Amino acid sequence: MPHIRVRDIDMYYEIHGTGPRLVFIGGSGGDLRDKPGVSDGPLVDHFEVLSFDQRGLGRSDVPDGPYSMEDYAGDVAALMDALGFTSCPVMGVSFGGMVAQELVCGYPEKVSKLVLACTSAGGEAGASYPLHTLEDLEPKERAALLLGISDTRFGAEWREANPEVAEKLIELTMSRGQPRSENIARGQHWQLEARSHHDTAARIKNVTIPTYICAGKYDGLAPPKNQLALLAAFPNATLDYFEGGHLFLMQDRSALEAIIENLRA
Repeated sequence: MPHIRVRDIDMYYEIHGTGPRLVFIGGSGGDLRDKPGVSDGPLVDHFEVLSFDQRGLGRSDVPDGPYSMEDYAGDVAALMDALGFTSCPVMGVSFGGMVAQELVCGYPEKVSKLVLACTSAGGEAGASYPLHTLEDLEPKERAALLLGISDTRFGAEWREANPEVAEKLIELTMSRGQPRSENIARGQHWQLEARSHHDTAARIKNVTIPTYICAGKYDGLAPPKNQLALLAAFPNATLDYFEGGHLFLMQDRSALEAIIENLRA
């Protein structure tokens, strides 16, 4: 399994596909063992995609916390250096989009183009839903609540009217992002803690590289108004909405097609 020493941790990473290089940064609780993943989608048909388990997650080390958003960005920059990934496009999804913002603010030389999917800038530009407030809920209660937050079409009223479909979706929500060990559970906690302090609203106004913002129309985690705030903050950005919620990349096939077209332009 490919591990490499990055700053204070051994980081697990994967490289798939051929073509121009692309760094992909996943979301909260992300684990490359969860399927389908980025290596199962069309990005690897067009790009050489570097993906990885962030500190505290998956098969990467779980150092003592707390962690900061600067820690996550520093990890990406160091990983790129270690693997010889010079300035290239970076795509961040959800929490990964927050890390991508920190990366381009702190290490602008690393990023030639930016794709931000279902994410937020924090601060005056609006924060994503405070997931750390849900940590103490029972898993099924948390999954049911997340279902309605991640896609506002699937709220309590819809779940009552569609109990069988709702139950399957709740089970699916429970199955993804569940820690495989107590150690990873600690890493997930520190990730959510760092996420709660994310704020790049003032700094991204200085980022002039081409930035593509994309999101689901029914996303309650990173709501549409936050995407408008991102669009207003970045000097050189475009924005598209797609059918779906926080998982719009899986719900609307045209989303990844648009991302690929944007990256290849």
